[in-house]
Amino acid sequence: MKVLLLEDEYALRISIEEFLEDIGYDVDGYGNGDEAYEAVYEKSYAILLLDVNVPGMNGFDLLGTLRKDGNKTPAIFLTSMTDIQDLQEGYKKGCCDYIRKPFDLDELQLRMMQVCKNVLHEDEDILTLAEGLRYDLKQFTLTYNDKHVLLSKTEKDILNMLLNHYNQVVSIAMFQDEIWGEYVDPANIRVQINNLRKKLPKDVIQNRRGLGYVIER
Repeated sequence: MKVLLLEDEYALRISIEEFLEDIGYDVDGYGNGDEAYEAVYEKSYAILLLDVNVPGMNGFDLLGTLRKDGNKTPAIFLTSMTDIQDLQEGYKKGCCDYIRKPFDLDELQLRMMQVCKNVLHEDEDILTLAEGLRYDLKQFTLTYNDKHVLLSKTEKDILNMLLNHYNQVVSIAMFQDEIWGEYVDPANIRVQINNLRKKLPKDVIQNRRGLGYVIER
């Protein structure tokens, strides 16, 4: 999952980056709000972690501008500002959560997981992948416009892996290691992925040429 981190305190930014990368996130760190704003339009992020008092555009203005632009990427403010007025301002700008500094990095992880769950899940077990396309995370069943989509075991494994790496590109080597557990001809893996793609609406699974495959939202 790709994360944008806006934090101008260098040591804290590096600490958060290293922590999140160690647990599997792909993090782009910025110390300037203008640079972070530009990055949102150059790349696709699953979540934004925003300090407020930073050089350039401050965190509140950055998120407010993004929301006016129609960008709905979930955001969490990370700030030492403690007044209730600041809290209200953060939510007014469109954040999903507001964490006061100092905070424990494990708490940050839990808050991020909850935000992503709320964004992705309409209820505890059903995930909407596209209009009319729903995946039951408990029963591992897929429906499109209320009609069951028959998946092979391998296709289910591929879909689950892509969902577990939501917004991250999954390479052929990763599929090979996690699903097959041994060497498999990459051409055969691509055939399985393409078979799954044919059963889904167009562009649900996107091909990143030379890199792998991704489900984005």
